[in-house]
Parts: sequence; structure tokens; C-alpha cells
Amino acid sequence: MSGAIGAGPAAPASQERPASTSSGTTAPASYDDLVNRALAGRLGPDPRTLRIAVAFTTSQVVRHDGRRGGYRNEVLSLRLDRAVGSCAVEPGALSEGAVDDCAGADVARLLEHPLTPVGVAALDAYLMHVAPHTPENGALPRPLPAGSSLEKSRARATAVVELLDVRPGQTVLVVGVVNSLLEALRSRGVPYIPCDLKGGRTEWGEPIVTDALAELDHCDAVLASGMTLGNGSFEPLREHALRVGKQLVMFAQTGSAVLPRFLGAGVSAVCAEPYPFFWLDGGPGVLHRYGHRDGCTEAAL
Repeated sequence: MSGAIGAGPAAPASQERPASTSSGTTAPASYDDLVNRALAGRLGPDPRTLRIAVAFTTSQVVRHDGRRGGYRNEVLSLRLDRAVGSCAVEPGALSEGAVDDCAGADVARLLEHPLTPVGVAALDAYLMHVAPHTPENGALPRPLPAGSSLEKSRARATAVVELLDVRPGQTVLVVGVVNSLLEALRSRGVPYIPCDLKGGRTEWGEPIVTDALAELDHCDAVLASGMTLGNGSFEPLREHALRVGKQLVMFAQTGSAVLPRFLGAGVSAVCAEPYPFFWLDGGPGVLHRYGHRDGCTEAAL
């Protein structure tokens, strides 16, 4: 899976009044605005006073029984006190020494790191430290049952697609192809456009497009991976959704604490999954959903 957008013109920023979050604060105008707020100490403690204790990467290669293909992922994670922030990257994308550079560094320095995934992981760790995924912070827990990696993948997919509010015949653009998500949409009869920078074909032989911006006018809703934060393609999606009033649902292992900050500012709902991810353990887990409206999505799907 590569939650990415191909080349294309960025959508112009919306001129609408900034939305307010559930906490009453004004939603950030952009990802860069959120970073600047963190650097200025407007979201919590001065990030110059906080240091990353542990930095590590997790590599994953997946080949599920019964599935034709497989995939490989790599995730950078940073530990700040009890919080862990993460950003998935393409295998081999992190420069040599990037992980060493993070351990012991103050959060502010990493927020301004030249490697975007490092900055995303640092912001995720900081926001998880400031406002963890709890009902008091707007998160609704969704238990994830124990099971095989495929069983847990399908359970997560169900929790994600329940956040979509689409009518029969409406098409969903899926940015960052995950077969279990496509399978969940197929089982509900929801048409979709699979998009991933890696291209290729889905498990069902469907062609995977590589330029999501070219497909935005051909879909009624967007379901996107948090990986779009790491490759810088989140903003065009968010700006489009905000400008035209289109639903944008994010499924987030990358930036799980970052994306809820954009609820009401282009993002409609978030299924947040902080480290450790479902594929690391066969036991029960929990997802954290933001923006879910009970009773509307199952009927719509």
C-alpha cells in the first residue's frame, strides 16, 4: 500500500471561515499551520523542552493465505513519554542515520526536520502526548477482536468503511490500496476507484490508478490513508474536500493523532490506530474513531 497522489495541480486553498474543533479551538488552516502552532507552544508544552527517548522502525512483509499478492511496509516510530507517534514510509526511503538522528532530539528540532516523515512522526508523538485517544478528546473506542492478521485486517476494514456515508451508486476514491478495505466496499455494493502510486491491479484484477487528483471529480467521497501526510499529498485532498463539501474519511496508522485535528476542516471522520498496529499482534486491540455518527452509515452502505 502506498497512500499517495500522483503529480497534478494542487487545489486552491478554501476561502471559507476556519472550522472549530470539538474542543472549541479553531481548526488549523493547513498541516504547516498545525506544525507552527505546535512549535509556538499553542497546543501544549514547549516542544523544545520535550525529547524523544526512543526511535525505531518496523518493517512488514505481508502475504495472506488466499490472497494472490502481498506488500511491504516500513514505519518510523518515535517514543515521547507514554506516547508513540508514527509515519509509514516506502521501504528504503529513510536516509541512513535518520533514526539515530531522532533519538534524544527535542521535538521542536524534529518538527523542522528536512525529512517529512520524521516531522510527521514527531508531530504525531507530540499530539498523542498532549491529547491521547480518549472519549474526553473526542475519540470513540472500537474494540478489535483477536485473530489472524487477515481476520484483524478485515475487522479493521469494517470499522473504517462504517465511517463512510454514501448513497447507493455513489463512488468512493480509495487512496492507498488495502485489499481488505476494497473487499469491505465490494461486499456492500459500493463502487470505488482504487488509487496507489505503485499502480498495478487489485486482488480482483481492477486497474489501480496512480493520480488521485485526476479522479477527484469522478468520485462522491474519498477514503484515504494517513500515509498521504508523509508524502505531502494530504493537503490537496483536504482542500478539495473542504472546497466542494465532499466527504473525506481517513484511516490512520500514520498521524493517528494529527488527522483528528482537521475534523470539520476538510476531514469528515478518522479511524485512528496508533502503535502497536493490528498486524503486530494476534491479541485483541482497539481502534479510535472520530466523527462517527451512529446509525447512519450502515443504512447508507
